[in-house]
Amino acid sequence: MAPQKRIALVVVTLVACVGCDQKTKSLASQALRGRDSKSFLSGVIRLDYTENPGAFLSWGASLPDRWRTALFTIGCSVGIASVLSYTLLVAKSGWLQILGLSLMSGGGIGNLLDRWAYGYARDFLNVGLGPVRTGIFNVADVALMAGCLLLLMQSLGRSTASG
Repeated sequence: MAPQKRIALVVVTLVACVGCDQKTKSLASQALRGRDSKSFLSGVIRLDYTENPGAFLSWGASLPDRWRTALFTIGCSVGIASVLSYTLLVAKSGWLQILGLSLMSGGGIGNLLDRWAYGYARDFLNVGLGPVRTGIFNVADVALMAGCLLLLMQSLGRSTASG
C-alpha cells in the first residue's frame, strides 16, 4: 500500500475509534454513573457503567497501584507506540493488515487515554442471553477485538492460499 494511503487509513481509523470511544464513555459516565443499569432488547444489551482499574475482564485489578501503572499505562503506551510505528513504516502490508493494526491501536489509545486521565478504563456495555453474558466492555475493546479478528482472517486467508 502506498505510504500516503497507509497514513490516511491509519489516521482516519484512529480518529474514528478514539473519537467514538471517548464520546461514548463520556455519555455513559454522565448518564449511567451511580445509576441502575439500563436494559434493551429484552436484556440482550445492558448499559452498566463501571470503572475498571485492570485489563480485560478486570485482570490485574488487584495489583498494587504502582504495578498497574507500570503494566497497563506505561507498558501499554510502549506497546501501542510499537504497533503504530510498525503499521506506519512497514511497506509490504496490505490494507486489511493496516486496518487491523489501526483498529487495535485505536482501541488501545482509547483505553490508554482513560488510564492516563483517570487511572482506570471506563466500561459500560454488556451483551448476552440470559445467564450467558460478556464482561462489561467499551467501544475501544470492540475496536481491539475487531482488529484482532481482521488480522486472524488475513492470516487464515494467507495460510489457506499457500496450502
